Amino acid sequence: MRFILYAAALLLLHFLLTVWFCLAIRTTVGGDGLGFRFPEAPYYRNGVECPVSSGDRNLVQVAMTLDFEYLRGSIAAIHSVVRHASCPENIFFHFIAAVFDPASPRVLSKLVRSTFPSLNFRIYIFREDTVINLISSSIRQALENPLNYARNYLGDMLDLQVDRVIYLDSDLVLVDDILKLWNTTLTNSRVIGAPEYCHANFTKYFTAGFWSDPVISRVFRSRKPCYFNTGVMVMDLVRWREGNYRKRIENWMEIQRKKKIYELGSLPPYLLVFAGNVEGIDHRWNQHGLGGDNIRGSCRSLHPGPVSLLHWSGKGKPWVRLDGGNPCPLDHIWESYDLYKGNLIKHQSFPSAFANFFEYPSYLF
Repeated sequence: MRFILYAAALLLLHFLLTVWFCLAIRTTVGGDGLGFRFPEAPYYRNGVECPVSSGDRNLVQVAMTLDFEYLRGSIAAIHSVVRHASCPENIFFHFIAAVFDPASPRVLSKLVRSTFPSLNFRIYIFREDTVINLISSSIRQALENPLNYARNYLGDMLDLQVDRVIYLDSDLVLVDDILKLWNTTLTNSRVIGAPEYCHANFTKYFTAGFWSDPVISRVFRSRKPCYFNTGVMVMDLVRWREGNYRKRIENWMEIQRKKKIYELGSLPPYLLVFAGNVEGIDHRWNQHGLGGDNIRGSCRSLHPGPVSLLHWSGKGKPWVRLDGGNPCPLDHIWESYDLYKGNLIKHQSFPSAFANFFEYPSYLF
């Protein structure tokens, strides 16, 4: 008799667990297939002063990456762009998604469309094997993600009629009209524009081996290089393609594979190619470093001056700190653009009715 009761108890437990698990999946995954829940964002319309877009004319072109790990940040960034834009319907987003990411490009497209039904966008598929053999170890593993290098290939991936683009990282929010940034003029045949920080110690971005090499270190001999952050750039894709700048960046990555000349992932090759020949943009357009350094990710305050864009570059990400209950003061600004409504599987507790099952008298077992 005891054996029969024991077997019946196991069968009942198996049935209840199966039903609960199936219901949990059905409730959580929903239409996006990821377990994320983003409600539909408000519909932001053009003002009466906005020009009527015809093809690519009068469109602000924005490029960003999309992946599972940073998806929450990307959605907040998109929301901030359209929320503050004077002509949100005149913005076109070019999203770069990796082939082998846990979230497929198809699923990401569906999620973006359900969150921003009126958004103009296209998703491009980035093959990690394009760059994987050029990536070397970095100071932080996250910097080795192949998608960090997708910006190198915008000139190849985007249609030829896209002759200019604003590249944005996924860990930032705008608090100003992106049209102002779009109107940046790239003078003297410059290829990119970005806020420059000439007071920064430029030598620390490269190893002692780089500076002691008389051949490779002379790359800066005829320039006055300044540090700039690649998370916010205005890019002239016509000049980029004509100058084959993708190959120039890859050449430095190949040198890095042979001899360690830097430790900060995808940034140093841009400094090697462009530093000293960048169109300087007002610092308000990249208040970077809000994620702290690459080791501790501690809290930081804003740089002096006005702010149009806040950027959580560094180890600490606002959504991680908010979820962990230890946000930095500026993380609450990011939170106002966050559309994430939780992951039910992550927070779903074991049903109390099943828990009570284990309180049955021990004689059943």
